[in-house]
Amino acid sequence: MKRLVLTIISFFFIFVPSLLAGNNKYAQATFPKKTYDFGYIKAKDGVVTCEFEFINTGTEPLVIYSADPTCGCTVPDFPKKPIKPDERGIIKISFNPAGYEGGFLKTVKVRTNGREKSTTLSLEGSVIPK
Repeated sequence: MKRLVLTIISFFFIFVPSLLAGNNKYAQATFPKKTYDFGYIKAKDGVVTCEFEFINTGTEPLVIYSADPTCGCTVPDFPKKPIKPDERGIIKISFNPAGYEGGFLKTVKVRTNGREKSTTLSLEGSVIPK
């Protein structure tokens, strides 16, 4: 019985403080701007591109697993290597306005190993037909 009590007390003093403290190691992609407005674009001018800058505000390397667009007219390009804490990265997104007329809103869901597992980036504007 005495051994059981000592084991429980030891467990309490060794493991509980670390459980209560939580995990302070994490990655986090912080985007100052999550929406890009192209304004008016001409379909005849072809593909347009924008950039979303982010910083890893966490304490561990940030890995971007994927950047999934809502349709084939939107193509993201993202860093394939881990982003160290306090480093910046850029996600470039291209939009092909061919076949569009009027306003549009496209999104790209960025999935990471960060504390927030995903972030949605938006592109908007209006296409002037040929």
